[in-house]
Amino acid sequence: MGSEWMEMRKRPVCAAQEPAACAPGQPGVENQGSNACCFCWCCCCSCSCLTVRNQEEQRLRRTSYEVRTEDLPTCEESPGPTLEEASAWAQSFDKLMLTPAGRNAFREFLRTEFSEENMLFWMACEELKKEANKAMIEEKARVIYEDYISILSPKEVSLDSRVRETINRSMAEPSRNIFDDAQLQIYTLMHRDSYPRFTNSALYKDLLRSLSEKAVEA
Repeated sequence: MGSEWMEMRKRPVCAAQEPAACAPGQPGVENQGSNACCFCWCCCCSCSCLTVRNQEEQRLRRTSYEVRTEDLPTCEESPGPTLEEASAWAQSFDKLMLTPAGRNAFREFLRTEFSEENMLFWMACEELKKEANKAMIEEKARVIYEDYISILSPKEVSLDSRVRETINRSMAEPSRNIFDDAQLQIYTLMHRDSYPRFTNSALYKDLLRSLSEKAVEA
């Protein structure tokens, strides 16, 4: 009796497994098996098709970032600063940002802290303000948005939600002042966060030392 009961319990299991072992001649079975992962709805799914797609998206974003970075000048064209000019940079952040030489030195420092995008965004906003052509304003605003505002960009700058929402609403018809609030926010961030470290950095002190030696030799 016990063996018969066990045999009866096994039969449904075998019957449920039979469709998985269908003959190769049945249509559509092999295709369904090969694409099974594409229909996985589990949030913890690690199927290969999703992994490949995510890797491709990351590759495209990285390639786009590299292309845009290569198009950017490493620094603004400017004569080297005098000792007097460089010394004035420690007096106020405004004096540092006023001259191309100051911005170049500060940008070089930001690059060591992996926050160069703050300066690049600020400079891009300054360029946008000089534009008068409506079509060019829209194009430059779109590029700035994609490069520094979009959450998908590797160079996204840190903005609060209010400023970000205002920009999003204005992108339908952007003006050359669309990023004014964001630019001020990033300027303030650089002033309070990065500027004090710049004035105490080896980069800035080495520059002052080099300029002092040149002044003595002259």
